[in-house]
Parts: sequence; C-alpha cells; structure tokens
Amino acid sequence: MLTDAAAVRMLLANFKSLIQPAPKLFMQTSLPSLLIPGRRFHRAVFFAAGLYNIGWGVWSGIDPGWFFRISGIAELNHPAIFACLGMVIGLYGVLYLEVARCPERGWLIAAVGLLGKILGPIGLAVLIASGTWPASAIILCLTNDLLWWIPFGLYLRDAFPAFRDDLRTS
Repeated sequence: MLTDAAAVRMLLANFKSLIQPAPKLFMQTSLPSLLIPGRRFHRAVFFAAGLYNIGWGVWSGIDPGWFFRISGIAELNHPAIFACLGMVIGLYGVLYLEVARCPERGWLIAAVGLLGKILGPIGLAVLIASGTWPASAIILCLTNDLLWWIPFGLYLRDAFPAFRDDLRTS
C-alpha cells in the first residue's frame, strides 16, 4: 500500500515526464530554416481570421436564422443546414489559428481558404443575378470573403518559398 507521500512522489514523477521535451526521434526534422517575411502581420491576420470564423460559426449554430433576417431573405425551413455551414466556417477558424501559430507551415491551408473566399462570392453573384437572393445578401461576402482577399493573398506570396522548400525536403 502506498503512503500519501509516496503517492505524491509518483504523481510528480509522472507529471515531470509529461512536460519534458519529446525525444529527438519524434520531433519534426524538416522545419523551415527561415521565417517568412511579414511573419508578425500574417500571424495577426490569421489569428483575427480564426477568431472571426469561430465566432461566426458559433453564432450561426446558436441562431441559424440571423443572416436571413438581416438580408431580407425568407428563413430556411431547415435551419440545421445553415447551422451546419456555421460549423464548417468555425472549423476553418481552427485551421486559421494553426496558420497563425506557425505561418511557415500554413500555405496549403490558406490557399484552400482563399479559394473558398473566391468561390463563395462567385456563387453569391449567380444567386443575385438570377434573382434567387436579393442584393442585400452581399453583406455575407463582404465580411466572410472580400475582406480577407488581400491579406490572404499577401500571405500566400510570402509563405510560398517556405512551402516549396518544405515540399522539396519531404
């Protein structure tokens, strides 16, 4: 039977093993050798994008009819569809936080994100042009997509050399 002191020593020993650095065998060995230009700016952009997307996703899950009310579109009969879109947008936010954490390794995530931010407005333009949605729905693309085009594009330009070098060493 363990005494209280022995149990505490054992817990402390286990805790110390949890906070020790991982053995070299398991550590990544192909980290980019140089930091990307504008690293501080890009980290701030993707931190903001991550928080924005997570907040948007949570809000859309809580109140899936908000967008339809402010844009004057009849609310969906199936609000879970919009709540699901909110979940996807929120998950993009988690990925953007990862880009903010290590911008030298986020090029592909940001490229997929920017592609979505380009395709979304194209789809919205089709809906508006066909008369399916009113022009007031453009608010969705202003904050979710268009606002991020330039900072994401700048990041992709600055991070591409690190992405290319990482591909060559993989």
